[in-house]
Amino acid sequence: MEANEIIIRPLLTEKSYAGIQNKIYGFVVDKRANKIQIAHAVETLFNVEVAKVNTCIVKGHEKSQNTKQGRTVGKTSDYKKAIVTLTEKSKPIAFFESLS
Repeated sequence: MEANEIIIRPLLTEKSYAGIQNKIYGFVVDKRANKIQIAHAVETLFNVEVAKVNTCIVKGHEKSQNTKQGRTVGKTSDYKKAIVTLTEKSKPIAFFESLS
């Protein structure tokens, strides 16, 4: 897999904003990617040094909606998130620095 196929989008939550100062960033990644592939993708895309990667699969939750035909129930999709910690000597990621 290519680096831009592994990293789908940044994960922008309140908790991820708190980690930006400590060089901890969150990403939504491809479910098939492992930690080594994720670290390599972040290093090549953002030109930084990765210290460690933590991953987890987030299960989708049910959503219901009342319509004219009755109540419909759906489910949001599952996704894999990666929390990436950079080394101390690494430069911060510019995209996240503009947010804080």
